[in-house]
Amino acid sequence: MSDDSGALEQATLDLATLGIVNEPRKARRAEESPQSEKSGHGPARVIALCNQKGGVGKTTSTINLGAALAEVDQRVLLVDFDPQGALSVGLGVNAYDLELTVYNLLMQSGIRTEDVLVKTNVAGLDLLPSNIDLSAAEVQLVSEVAREQTLDRALRQVRDDYDYILIDCQPSLGLLTVNALTAAHGVIVPLECEFFSLRGLAMLIDTIEKVKDRLNPDLELDGILATMYDSRTVHSRQVLSRVVEAFGDKVYETVISRTVRFPETTVAGEPITTWAPGSGGAKAYRALAREVLAR
Repeated sequence: MSDDSGALEQATLDLATLGIVNEPRKARRAEESPQSEKSGHGPARVIALCNQKGGVGKTTSTINLGAALAEVDQRVLLVDFDPQGALSVGLGVNAYDLELTVYNLLMQSGIRTEDVLVKTNVAGLDLLPSNIDLSAAEVQLVSEVAREQTLDRALRQVRDDYDYILIDCQPSLGLLTVNALTAAHGVIVPLECEFFSLRGLAMLIDTIEKVKDRLNPDLELDGILATMYDSRTVHSRQVLSRVVEAFGDKVYETVISRTVRFPETTVAGEPITTWAPGSGGAKAYRALAREVLAR
């Protein structure tokens, strides 16, 4: 057995300790876009895109899933909850030129969510931007009462205005991420098809369960999204197979493959659905949006 195969076996064992191995995988259809049965918008379902490992496609997925949902007449708010501010940059917003960001919303009294909102170039898609100032909030929130609910209190002001609120979490399991999980109804885990990502998944699932038990009983794992998939490599196929074996129906049918189009969209400051609407990446995120709407 190769070293990679051994590591994959160990990763599956780690998942088995949490009791989440060998769930049946149900057949799902995502070919047709379901139509919203309600005439208006809201209240929003809040979804945190979370993984403590960096570089797995959280920000890319937040932007493009949000844009794909907006294409089918969903009102979407994106929350940049990472001090690196990559989500804001990816939408062409220079948060350093803004007077107010998510940091001000969390830490300053009298700041309303509407004061921080930025309209993007995509119809129906709004943004709460972030920059490096947010890193200070992790320290400052420690002394606050009910510090884990700070983001939740802020988002309550606008939940009735949106169908979906997507939170782009920082690559850690610190207080900011706990805030995001406390505010969320569901979690989408972008998972790079690489065995180190699989091994870290058990820790993330454990954190989600702790937040569900202690802070947010409504929190659910909405699904696991395979990203950076390369069908040409045995390793990618093995990892995807193990994830499906462990999580069954929780793994989205949609798989996000590697493509040079995604770095190009960051430079362009817009989603792939508008930058390269006919590309495979754009089609994949539209398919993911259909799955999210169907669940």
